[in-house]
Amino acid sequence: MDRAVKFYESLFLRKCLKKDEIYSVMKFGDFRIGLFANNRVKESVKYGDNCLLSIKVDSIKEFLNHLNKLKVKLVYPLTKIGRNWVIEFRDSEGNDLEAYSNKFIN
Repeated sequence: MDRAVKFYESLFLRKCLKKDEIYSVMKFGDFRIGLFANNRVKESVKYGDNCLLSIKVDSIKEFLNHLNKLKVKLVYPLTKIGRNWVIEFRDSEGNDLEAYSNKFIN
């Protein structure tokens, strides 16, 4: 949990609202992201590859620079899809996330 909290606090440049060894929470207005340590409560998890947290950013280039500073691995390279620039990256726990923007540079 400490590793995941550190990763997401660095990624989003904000502190968790609640932190503990099983469940930690980050809040974005009315939206919350929960970090859940299923292994601590021995809950089984089924994994799939069809659901991806997608984050809209102001500038994809600035976000890529931020990911590079954090040494985050890209799993899908910068690609123009329609009007958006899209990337996928892996978090500290092995989850893939997507970031997109209709602006390459702000």
